[in-house]
Amino acid sequence: MGIPEKVINRLTMYHFILEDMREDEKYISSTKLANLLNIDNSQVRKDLKYIDNQGKCRVGYEVKSLKRKIEECLGFKKTKDVFIVGAGNLGSALAKYDSFKDYGLNVLAMFDKDSKKIGTMINGREVFDISKVGNLAQRLGVEMAILTVPKEYSQGVANYLAGAGIKYIWNFTPCILDVPSDVKVWNENLIGSFLQFTNNEKDEKAKDDDRNKSMYG
Repeated sequence: MGIPEKVINRLTMYHFILEDMREDEKYISSTKLANLLNIDNSQVRKDLKYIDNQGKCRVGYEVKSLKRKIEECLGFKKTKDVFIVGAGNLGSALAKYDSFKDYGLNVLAMFDKDSKKIGTMINGREVFDISKVGNLAQRLGVEMAILTVPKEYSQGVANYLAGAGIKYIWNFTPCILDVPSDVKVWNENLIGSFLQFTNNEKDEKAKDDDRNKSMYG
C-alpha cells in the first residue's frame, strides 16, 4: 500500500516529536500529537494506520514502538548517498544540516563551477568541479542529487546531471525542470510554503475578527 505524500510529511513530523520526548515519557496520545501540529486527532489515527501501529485505549501509543515503526516504514535506516550541486548559501546550509544522517541521507560531496569554491571544505565535504559529477557518481554509485544552483542555471545543470547518471533530483531551485522520463524530480517549493503560511495566518485573523464581531457586534 502506497503512502500519500502528505501522510509521509506528517509521519516525519510525528517522528520529530517522538525524538524530543523525555526518557520517562512512555506513551503519547493522538490528541497530544494533533495539538502539537494543529491538526485533528482523527487525522493522526488515520495516518498511523499506514504503519500498522495500534494505540492502547486511554493510554495512547508506546513511544519507542511508534518511533521504530515510522523509521521502518519510511526507510530511515537505509542509507542513501547524495551529492549537493551548488555550493552557495542554501547548498552550504544543507551540507551543515547534520540531522540528515538521522534519516538515512548521507551527503558525500558538493559541486560547483566557481573556481573560488572548488577545493574548499564545507562541514567535512569537499567541493568539486561540477564536471566531475559523472565520474564520481559512477565510482561511488550515487544516483541522487540535491540541486541548489541559481534559477538561470537550473535547467542546464539538470540536463547535465541526467546525462551523468543521476536518477533522482531534489530540486530547491524556483524552476520546474524538464528532464528525461527515467529521472525523478521532487520540487521543494520554499516560496509556496511561505505563501501558504502567510495565507493561513490571514485566514486565522479573519476568523478571530468574525468571532469578535459575533461577540460584540
